[in-house]
Amino acid sequence: MAAKDEFGRAGEQRAAAHLRARGFDVLDRNWRTAGGEVDVVARRADALVFVEVKTRTTDGFGDPLEAVDARKRARLWRLANAWCAQHPELARGRARRLDVIGITGADPATARLEHVEDVPWA
Repeated sequence: MAAKDEFGRAGEQRAAAHLRARGFDVLDRNWRTAGGEVDVVARRADALVFVEVKTRTTDGFGDPLEAVDARKRARLWRLANAWCAQHPELARGRARRLDVIGITGADPATARLEHVEDVPWA
């Protein structure tokens, strides 16, 4: 695995730990389909939360949260619907939302973490 991939996975691990600490149940990680990947699928109360994680060493290329543009959000909505179609027992009767977690710093374990909840899908 390339160093960049390992760095991203470490960020996703930190994001999952952050979600668990805030009372979320992590249902799935790195769920893939032909259309792409959902980094984290979590549940809290009656909501399914599809989480995009962006990990960067610096904000030299902009805030990692800015990387989740309208096109990316629309793709995540399609992926969320595909996940729900494959997991109807977990999706039935639950609201869906998109969260974005940005992690910025040289070490994902101690880097700055920003969690934006309920990002508009498009």
